[in-house]
Amino acid sequence: MTIDNPAAYWDPLWASGRRYRQLSPEEQELTSRFLGAGHGRPALDIGCGDGSLAQYLHGGLGYRTTAIDCSSAALEVAQAEQDTSDGPHFLQLDIETDDIRALPEAGYAVVTCRLVFAFIKDKAAFLDRIRYLLPPGGTFWVVTPLAERLPDERKCIGISPQYAELLTASWSSAYSADLDTLRCYALRP
Repeated sequence: MTIDNPAAYWDPLWASGRRYRQLSPEEQELTSRFLGAGHGRPALDIGCGDGSLAQYLHGGLGYRTTAIDCSSAALEVAQAEQDTSDGPHFLQLDIETDDIRALPEAGYAVVTCRLVFAFIKDKAAFLDRIRYLLPPGGTFWVVTPLAERLPDERKCIGISPQYAELLTASWSSAYSADLDTLRCYALRP
């Protein structure tokens, strides 16, 4: 499912109180296993929504985290749910259309994309942007539903085998782990 105007689509959903899949202990464990301790290195969370992954990266794993979302309503929720002033830095930015030079770092040790990849319009261009942001040794962490594991009415929020192939091609290493309907990918340049 691609969305022509992401902010216009997501803003009313977040503003109405809609919430999406929470970050489970099992997902946290996989994230920790594949990304490791941050030691203050920079991380970028794309499509941060309520900020739960960004907060885990920042407070749980020790990354210096910037969290972006195209939805101002999602960012309001994320900032309201932040425990302290020493949390992730939240920024409204559409990764597909806005200038990524507006990001506070030129490169990131970790870039995450949780429950977002299926909604990206130009997936190849998006992956090029990610490669630009990841230095050698960095990790692109993608958590996405697989369409084949979803009921027919929800297949649009998952990725097809062809998009899974596009996602994992052209990386020096690609690891994955399954978590019910989700597949988690650790991709390295």
